[in-house]
Amino acid sequence: MAFSNSYGEILNIVKRDIERVNAELFNAFSADTPVLEKLQSFLHAPSKRIRSLMTFLYLNACGIEITEEQVLLQVIVEMIHNASLIHDDVIDEDEKRRGENTLNYDFGNRLAIISGDYLLSVVMKKLAELKSFELFDIFTRTLENMCSGEIQQHLNLYKIPTIEDYLEKSYLKTGSLFEASITGAMRLAGDTKIIRAVEFGRNFGISFQIRDDLQNVVLPNSRDIKSGVYNAPVIFSGSTDITSAGIEKTKDLLNNYLKKAGECLSDLEDNVYKSALEELLEILQDV
Repeated sequence: MAFSNSYGEILNIVKRDIERVNAELFNAFSADTPVLEKLQSFLHAPSKRIRSLMTFLYLNACGIEITEEQVLLQVIVEMIHNASLIHDDVIDEDEKRRGENTLNYDFGNRLAIISGDYLLSVVMKKLAELKSFELFDIFTRTLENMCSGEIQQHLNLYKIPTIEDYLEKSYLKTGSLFEASITGAMRLAGDTKIIRAVEFGRNFGISFQIRDDLQNVVLPNSRDIKSGVYNAPVIFSGSTDITSAGIEKTKDLLNNYLKKAGECLSDLEDNVYKSALEELLEILQDV
């Protein structure tokens, strides 16, 4: 079965909760200017919502209720993710995202950057509504990590990094938000035994980034390579001429992190949500 079909079936398991997130995103701010109308449209363009999906499945697998506060937390996660995409589009000079014009294409870089910053200001407001210093600390550190990863990537353009540096960047840029999503949700639920949840989120996020990097280079005219961003396939190939050995070693790396994530689920009771998480890990192997 194709990835999109399998993913859609998994998403249906927590469809109601995802729809609650989408509704809250729509009402997060007033679209009273053309720029904010475009920003609202951007938030509601078709998206995997994979961070929220992962977290809702994990919470349900643990028997934890999806409260209004849990939904709000995932709205925060989705806003942070989308703000980072808007900023990425400016950096990469992209013209399309999710089948629509990017904000920078329609309104220029200045307004696009301000729009991303605006989303982050709404994030701070939403975090304050949860009245938790611990959650505020988790997400401010996550934002710091994401920015650090982006800076690290920019400073190393056109340089082949070590695999250790690549994995660190993958955690900072991507894995840290997956980790924060599930860590914050478990803390919000009052669960103090969260080491396995934290590890699951981190390994899942790193896996997701490796998969994305692998997908990028198997396509003709890799955008990452052209822009000087050298990821795992380049590292394992030893050059920008990607070899079959480089592809296979990257797949091995991906499977290693997916396996680590799967091991973090071993303590969960068997139920439909745990099975869905295991299936989600399985379909991420499909590149």
